[in-house]
Amino acid sequence: MNPLLSVRNLFVRFGETLAVDDVSFDLPKGGALGIVGESGSGKSVTCRALMKLLPTTALAKGEINFDGQDILGASEATLNTLRGKRIAMIFQSPASHLDPLMRIGDQVAETLRKHTDLKGRAIHQEVLRLLDVVRIPEPERWAQAYPHQLSGGMKQRAMIAGALACKPDLLLADEPTTALDATVQKSVLDLLVDLRKSQGLSMIFVSHDLGAVARVCEDVIVMRKSRVVETGKTREVIDAPQHEYTQMLIASHPDRLTLHTPQPVPQATPLIEARGMQIRYGGGGLIDILTKRAGGFLAVKGADFTVQPGETLGIVGESGSGKSTMARALVGLVKPAAGEILFEGAPAKPLGRNRAAYLRDVQLVYQHPYEALSPRMRIRDAIAEPLRRHKLCPAQEVPARVADLMAQVDLDPTLGDRLPAQLSGGQCQRVAIARALAMDPRVLIADEVTSALDVTLQAQVMDLLIRLQKERGLTMIFISHDLAVIRRLCNSVIVMRRGEIVEAGPTGQVFDDPAQEYTRTLIDAIPRLEAAHP
Repeated sequence: MNPLLSVRNLFVRFGETLAVDDVSFDLPKGGALGIVGESGSGKSVTCRALMKLLPTTALAKGEINFDGQDILGASEATLNTLRGKRIAMIFQSPASHLDPLMRIGDQVAETLRKHTDLKGRAIHQEVLRLLDVVRIPEPERWAQAYPHQLSGGMKQRAMIAGALACKPDLLLADEPTTALDATVQKSVLDLLVDLRKSQGLSMIFVSHDLGAVARVCEDVIVMRKSRVVETGKTREVIDAPQHEYTQMLIASHPDRLTLHTPQPVPQATPLIEARGMQIRYGGGGLIDILTKRAGGFLAVKGADFTVQPGETLGIVGESGSGKSTMARALVGLVKPAAGEILFEGAPAKPLGRNRAAYLRDVQLVYQHPYEALSPRMRIRDAIAEPLRRHKLCPAQEVPARVADLMAQVDLDPTLGDRLPAQLSGGQCQRVAIARALAMDPRVLIADEVTSALDVTLQAQVMDLLIRLQKERGLTMIFISHDLAVIRRLCNSVIVMRRGEIVEAGPTGQVFDDPAQEYTRTLIDAIPRLEAAHP
């Protein structure tokens, strides 16, 4: 039987840069192929080339044959009859691919208007059916909503609904779950698996996470530096990887990493303690004042927890659970509406005149390093800024101190003259960590610092934090929606849901014998290599 899609000797070049180097593979009808690799490996460029969705600066050569049609040689008119109708694509960031000024239902309807004979009421009914197929509740309601009113997972489902509108033969999914919480990621992956079975879809699934690929694809190709380095059945590649890069990818997956067991020093007085901490957003208007009521939204509802010296406390939960809000409260970026935060038994002073002294001890590393660093400030100046502002060392010693901090986080000193945009995500995250360490803190709060990184970079950053904790005697609070990362790094964990702590305890106990159904749901959602398609 002829394959639905056949790619032979595909090359894609951007000027002097070879983005895709001699890639070949086949996809049978009804098959699912995973393309896995780190950022810059060429996997997304390969995926976009399959629909000839490359920028005008790209030069593509080779052969892409879809059901007898030469894609690279096809006219734009021919491609327009294929795109959306027979080949559909869903992207990594639905927020950037959905029109913020159009209602969700209208965006799903666009493909129907372009490629079908449906009109008026029939289109509306089909839109509602598609939203129901992708498990968006209350389709009538959400069809009238705008993208900003939907969660990340619902945006991705809406994009899938639009892609399925014309019952395509081939679905291209380019990193569709990368930015999603574990439970939402699992629900989207399960949806894709079910849609394959119910609609006979063929699929190409692009990801840097081999665990996610393992859930949905029976075949996989591994790419590195624009080339295919390994290909085969997913289960066989995971069980017996042949190429050293594939072996490194698998070894870097949280499933395979050695657990880190910090040794806290229990004391009668914890290093950090939160008592009845409540955090409210909004409210405080004239009506609230006159009626003496608290308005707005209660993001954290009376949190109690302690952190001992040398401990790594994990705070886990879905987006909107309140975990990052608590981190911001600990460094004074958010003021609690009630309760208190204690540091070594005394009220913490993250606000007011003593703020600088408190922040010498407690530093926060943010999720998105590109946003945390000034785009116009060179790397060595960004690291030097806290040293100069707080006069932590004589001016003539600042360059040597910056070089030492860069060495501590394994950054090449030659990168010091670059701007953040000239660094990779992993390098930028190391800069952010180095800048936090410049204050010589006792507590490092890491807020989703690995969530946007490839698994290999994620493993490197985790190893870096483990080493820094041992060398510096750091106490850490690690915030993540990724329970696999939490399990590796933390000796204790608290689980948050809708602003409340629903479970807390030693990490091993919580993972091996969770008391709450919600915690069990989170644990079941962890992408595992063992879940590979048979």
